[in-house]
Amino acid sequence: MTGAFLAGLVAGYGVAIPVGAIAVLILGLSARTSFRVGAAGALGVATADGLYAAVAAVAGAAVAGVVEPVAGPLRMVAAAVLLALAAHTAWRALRPAPVTGARSRRGLDTPLRAFAGILALTLLNPATVVYFAALVLGRGDAADPGVSTAVLFVLGAFMASASWQLLIAGGGTLVGRILTGTRGRRAIAITSSAIITILALTVLLST
Repeated sequence: MTGAFLAGLVAGYGVAIPVGAIAVLILGLSARTSFRVGAAGALGVATADGLYAAVAAVAGAAVAGVVEPVAGPLRMVAAAVLLALAAHTAWRALRPAPVTGARSRRGLDTPLRAFAGILALTLLNPATVVYFAALVLGRGDAADPGVSTAVLFVLGAFMASASWQLLIAGGGTLVGRILTGTRGRRAIAITSSAIITILALTVLLST
C-alpha cells in the first residue's frame, strides 16, 4: 500500500511540475493579491488533479477511451478562457486607478473565486485523466487495485500537486512583496498576462 501512495506522489509531481499557464496564473495571482488567494487557487488545481486521479484509479481504461476524442475541443475551450483571463488582467492593470483608491475585488481576486475558477479551468484539461490512467494501468495491481490502494494513490497525487502549487503561490507572494508599488504590481500583471497569452496560443496552435 505504501507503493500506491508513492506512485501517487510521483504521478502528482509529474503532472504538476511542468510549468504551464495555470502555474503562471497562480504565480501572478499571488503576486498581485495575497498568498491566501494564491493558495486557494493552488488547492483548486490539487483538487482537480485528485479528482482525475480518483477517476483514473477507479475506471482508468474506460474513461481514457471516452476522454481522448473530446480532449482537443476541451483544450481549445481552456485556452480561450485563459486568453480571456489574460486580457482581463492586462486591462485591469492598465486602466486608471479609482479616484477613491479603493481596490476592486473582481475576477479571481478572492480565495473562493480563485479556488472555484482555477478548479474549473484545470478540469477543462481531460488529458490529465489519461495521464493518470496510463500510470494506473501500468502498475501491477491495476487489475484489482482495491479501495485502500486507490485511496492512497489519490492521496499521494493530491498531496504532491498541492505542495507544488502552494510552493508556486509562495513564490508569487514573495515577488509581490518585493514589487510592492503600483508600477511593480502593474508590471507583474502585464508580464503574467503576456506569458499566459503565449501559452494559451501555443495550446490553440497545437490542437
